[in-house]
Amino acid sequence: MRSKTDICGIGAVTAYGWGRESLWEGLASGVPSPQFTEGFGETPELPGWVGHIAEGGRRQDGNLHGRALLAAAREAIEDASTRGWSPGRRVGVISGGVREDLRTWDRLTGLGEELMYRREFIGMMPSTPICALMSEFGFHGPSMATSAMCATGSAAVLTAKMWLDAGMADDVVVVTTDLSATRTMVRNFVHCGVAITDAPPLEACRPFQEGTRGFTFSEAAVAVVLTQRKTDAYATVRGGAMAHEAHNAMALDPDATTAIAAVADALENADAAPGDVRYLNAHGTGTKLCHRSESRILDTVFPRSTEIYSIKPLTGHSQSGSALTEIAATCLAAQRDLVPAPKPVADGHPQLMGGPSRPESGLTVKTSIGMGGYVTAVVLDTA
Repeated sequence: MRSKTDICGIGAVTAYGWGRESLWEGLASGVPSPQFTEGFGETPELPGWVGHIAEGGRRQDGNLHGRALLAAAREAIEDASTRGWSPGRRVGVISGGVREDLRTWDRLTGLGEELMYRREFIGMMPSTPICALMSEFGFHGPSMATSAMCATGSAAVLTAKMWLDAGMADDVVVVTTDLSATRTMVRNFVHCGVAITDAPPLEACRPFQEGTRGFTFSEAAVAVVLTQRKTDAYATVRGGAMAHEAHNAMALDPDATTAIAAVADALENADAAPGDVRYLNAHGTGTKLCHRSESRILDTVFPRSTEIYSIKPLTGHSQSGSALTEIAATCLAAQRDLVPAPKPVADGHPQLMGGPSRPESGLTVKTSIGMGGYVTAVVLDTA
């Protein structure tokens, strides 16, 4: 018999600022976090729209990637502690990412034959901030790094739940970090036809609306604490599912059968019916392929009473940081009594939310779709 798995702590560093309050205040304002930034236009001399994490954090934590990761994790752990959580004997850590720290890697490759300082070089390794986190808090549970491209956060949360259900850990800290918004990376995503830098986020990224062009690139480090012991929790992870389309490295399967089945499997795993779901918190990148797949999921699986929204017009798309950002937003929305759905700017799907609103009772399904075919769905109960 699986036990109730709760999210009881949240930490965040995003393009809105350092701390979950900065994330929430940004979402509640309805103002996008990306800025018109020098060097991110069509040529290096032109500006473009992108969302960067600003400098901050503890200097002793190393580079900005390590500082952001550790700041988010510490905030989540402190938050959980104020909500009645105390660490069990085996606290596990799952770190998620894809191209986590391209800023420092660019510096390394630019050195040529010159050697980097050893401390800085070791700090680039994904294991270094996790080792620092485990050492700082005395955690000795299982630890691993995971990647499912843009679905990384959802996959990590479901993996953490499996650890808890299997008795492999007493609690799990999940943290996903992506600081990959370098000019080279952003330009190549623009070249692929999915990222947009030449228009403001609300103009470019219009999930489930006419005229959408794609997403604005951004960065994020977000952490949550999961436990099966009693706390003042934000939400319960009822269940979920993971699948792979096995179709194409770039394009989503136009058939969408696998994605639809993954969401149906998630509901079955969560012992929930489609009619129990009030909101579909979509991956919602604003690309035409994502629009097609998630619209088919909504139309095929859910009743007319289920509304859909995406916060990517506000946060931008932080790649491997995006799914956990959106799970955190769902949790905060329930606590603050506001679903921070962006106000539509064009005609769209009839079930698209019309803007921010007070949450109504029912479950939220968080869908995430990663480049290469990763599909995840997490069922959240915020009651």
